Amino acid sequence: MNDEQKIEILKDLIKIKSVNGNELAVSQYIKDLLAKYQIEATIDAFNGNRANLIAEIGDSNSQQVIGMTGHQDTVEYSHLKDWDNNPFDPQIVDGKLYGLGAADMKSGLAASVISFIELSQTELKGRVRLLLTAGEELAGEGSYRFKKAQIADLSGMIVCEPTDGNVTYAHSGTLNYQITSVGQAYHSSEPDKGTNAISGLVEYLNQERIMFDDLPVDDILGKLQHSVTVIKGGSQVNIIPDYAEIFGNIRSTEVANNATVIEMIEKVLADINQKSDYQLSFKAIHDFYPVETQRDHPFVQAALQSTKKYYTNHAVEADVTTGGTDASVFVLSNKEMPVIILGPDSEGSSHKINEHTTVNSYLEMINIYQDLITNYLAK
Repeated sequence: MNDEQKIEILKDLIKIKSVNGNELAVSQYIKDLLAKYQIEATIDAFNGNRANLIAEIGDSNSQQVIGMTGHQDTVEYSHLKDWDNNPFDPQIVDGKLYGLGAADMKSGLAASVISFIELSQTELKGRVRLLLTAGEELAGEGSYRFKKAQIADLSGMIVCEPTDGNVTYAHSGTLNYQITSVGQAYHSSEPDKGTNAISGLVEYLNQERIMFDDLPVDDILGKLQHSVTVIKGGSQVNIIPDYAEIFGNIRSTEVANNATVIEMIEKVLADINQKSDYQLSFKAIHDFYPVETQRDHPFVQAALQSTKKYYTNHAVEADVTTGGTDASVFVLSNKEMPVIILGPDSEGSSHKINEHTTVNSYLEMINIYQDLITNYLAK
């Protein structure tokens, strides 16, 4: 496959509108592409137009299996008039390819599929399994649908999210949650006869600010990060509100994990409910776990070696991030599996107007994936 063909595949994927859904069209495109190279793929369609895809190549007798994963959805776009071009009509300007999902993560998706195809034309010492997901941008719906057996035998996993060529060997967990407050409506001229649902949330917010301060600091991921990002409540200025809600986000670590955080929040809410007329309740919306591989693990070091060989935009390094990926779900089925996140450039443009990747990093990443997988399996 020449460079022009590889770029055209990425453009084709960007043209498919998979905004928080419609992954089925992406999966079908990829399945048809794989079929041209005699590679069989299975689509798991669900909830209308959502879909996962799985395929495998290599020596079926080998116990060495490398997984490659990426998500097929993109985030919603806004401020269309502020884009320099139609986000679904990818354009190349000064070596940068622009379009919705160009960085996050259709460039990594295309690079993984193309490297998978090209690896199928070689004699691999093991197997490579392609695991493409739906719904990563919202709640990881697709990743939860893969069976444990499809993950449990993996010797390592490459998450092809954009990393600007750096090798990410650990990332925080993600806990998105909702707290609802139920009060008693009454006219604001007599507020004591009502129960202000917003005030109930304020009780929680005052404690949320400091409740995680004493949690241990993780050796790799550092301190747990937390924030309350959305608040809603009230319907009219002269009515005591009987309902209010907030949404918060936690970036958890191995030593301050999701279960610990949930237990702490629920304990605070129970205490508030017991000591007041407020009725607060908790709901976990997005429960992704932290992922950690040691920096000196052979898989991480092999990835660094391959990346340094091909990546040209800057000197690459191994690092960690507070972002999250589908690997948070996959590690539940294979806790010993080394995981790296490695992908083309985003240059900070993911989820933003004029999202883009660089053409050279995209093409280089195809070589990097092949070099890493070939060499690691050979060992």
